[in-house]
Amino acid sequence: MLTFPQIDPIALQLGPLKIHWYGLMYLVGFASFWALGRLRARRSDFVIKPDEVSDLLFYGAMGVVIGGRLGYVFFYAFDDLLRDPLYLFRIWEGGMSFHGGLLGVAVAVFLYARKLNTSFLEMADFVAPMAPLGLLAGRIGNFINGELWGRPTDVPWAMVFPHVDQLARHPSQLYQAALEGLLLFVILWVFALKPRPRGSVSGLFLLGYGVFRFVAEFFRQPDPQLGFVAFDWMTQGQLLSLPMIAAGLGLYFWASRRQQA
Repeated sequence: MLTFPQIDPIALQLGPLKIHWYGLMYLVGFASFWALGRLRARRSDFVIKPDEVSDLLFYGAMGVVIGGRLGYVFFYAFDDLLRDPLYLFRIWEGGMSFHGGLLGVAVAVFLYARKLNTSFLEMADFVAPMAPLGLLAGRIGNFINGELWGRPTDVPWAMVFPHVDQLARHPSQLYQAALEGLLLFVILWVFALKPRPRGSVSGLFLLGYGVFRFVAEFFRQPDPQLGFVAFDWMTQGQLLSLPMIAAGLGLYFWASRRQQA
């Protein structure tokens, strides 16, 4: 049985300025997107050029932050919003949602695609393979913060989070980092090395993330303010992942059939 190492969430403090590990993980995610995006943009079959990746990153970062916060408040903390509408703006109190961030990024990609006069799916296919490394960094940030811990278990690698209780739990943040982050990145990056039908890379991203998140939720402690939202076993994360799985399957097979037609 392991014990959570109680990592100081503040990576660096310079007087009143505090730099948190979680914020640094966002920077790692954005930096990896920029570097890999410039690498992918060198391919002649992409409409975006390497010098335009920085602008795309700016749009995407705004989508992640705004969409992630709105998604958390509306999907996970709507009662808090009703009690105090200003809660929406108190980002320093925590609370970001992947599914909300995804919607925010989708809007950002749509707007940037219009700016370049190209299709939304073409731009989404460009973005999708770089996104999982940002998810990997974010889950590592969750682990460092000691948040989003797992359910009680007796597996050999179980971990006690002393700030929670003395129960041995799944280190579910690391499961999600491995599945939604590293494994999904490898799958998408390898898949996208060759030209693919428009929409297929985006479809595979939606399908892959939805499936991996659905599975990981079986090991993650349900959000205390919500508990199980259906059937006495389904969590909010699983419920929100179902439309992703359906949309990913539909988009992937639509793109494949469209190419064959």
